[in-house]
Amino acid sequence: MSSPESADLPALDPARAALRDHVLRYSVQRGDFTLKSGAKSTWFLDTKQTACRPDGLLLMADVALALIPDDATAVGGLTMGADPVAYGLVAVGATRGRQLRSFSVRKEAKDHGVTGRIAGALQPGDRVVITEDTVTRGTSPMEAVEAVRAFGAIPILITVIVDRGGTCAAMAEAAGVAFLAMLTAPDLGFAFGS
Repeated sequence: MSSPESADLPALDPARAALRDHVLRYSVQRGDFTLKSGAKSTWFLDTKQTACRPDGLLLMADVALALIPDDATAVGGLTMGADPVAYGLVAVGATRGRQLRSFSVRKEAKDHGVTGRIAGALQPGDRVVITEDTVTRGTSPMEAVEAVRAFGAIPILITVIVDRGGTCAAMAEAAGVAFLAMLTAPDLGFAFGS
């Protein structure tokens, strides 16, 4: 089901338009919100409502798998935002002939058992896609880039379900990593950073 404003939204390819419709239906809330940054907003984005529903997961995978380079070997990012995106992409990708492994970057290093910040099937030398559900400032994907590099793998792309803030692309470029958002705030009918 589309938002009432969908006639005013930018044209997208069919896969991204279907993902946008799902995000608008399940992930966008309207009202008065205080964001993590402390800024006020009239809309809130909880893209886990898309990434954690089977139909949303499939729509997300349709878009993301088309963006992921053929030479990528692993997908993951900073827990918790990256987890449903990475795990879902890997599972759906496997049914479509893509053999990717998933991992999470812990917020703090674990000092017992398998130590460090990386949990999952990441291997040194992997060519990595960093994922996130929503990015506003870009700090979480960049933290994941640093952790992946410290582990000995190579971040080649950052992809997110929605780029809300419009600043992550410049941060990624400065770090030498490509950035491709599945959707942007303007795709949803909102200004960046609003």
